[in-house]
Amino acid sequence: MSTVFPKALRAATLAILASACASAFAGATDELRDFVRNVKSGTSTFTQTITSPNGKQKVSNGSFEFSRPNRFRFVYEKPYAQTVVGDGTKVWIYDPDLNQASSRKLGDALANTPAALIVSNDIDKVFTLSDQPSKDGLDWVLAMPRQAEGTVRSLRVGFKGHALAQLEINDSFGQKSMIVFNAFEPNAKLAADTFTFVPPKGADVSEQ
Repeated sequence: MSTVFPKALRAATLAILASACASAFAGATDELRDFVRNVKSGTSTFTQTITSPNGKQKVSNGSFEFSRPNRFRFVYEKPYAQTVVGDGTKVWIYDPDLNQASSRKLGDALANTPAALIVSNDIDKVFTLSDQPSKDGLDWVLAMPRQAEGTVRSLRVGFKGHALAQLEINDSFGQKSMIVFNAFEPNAKLAADTFTFVPPKGADVSEQ
């Protein structure tokens, strides 16, 4: 004896299956948007490898912290010390070896940069996003800047599960930078002065 599903039940079953499949195969772009919505701060160490057009590589290490919106701190420790701080209004770059500090308005300095992909509240206004094939155990998103005048040509961000894992940058000079985040801690509690920068006494300061 055959069993025939009533049309309403069959339609409901198909809808449930379709929803389940959509959830199972949600793309990395959805993961990135969830990251922007749900992760308001974070901290991590990182390793950055810059590869020049002729294949030469430069490797540096440091720490990274951010708080949404538009606050971040990169502290490069090796091989050369440098601190980059976005305080919500300006972006500061400090070179302790030369005791030199420079700043630019946040909007000018942040637009179309890798930091914008992590610390902005609405990345769809800044980038066009598309899913990329999974590779090396990571889910990848391609981010193309909507404005073409910046030095960044394309960005790829890799997630491992829900965790930010890697960031790949291709620039207009033909360089490729890969930032690997280690032990990323989402929604970390950060000190109130984490994103405050005061030039050290005697520093050569230039502001734009």
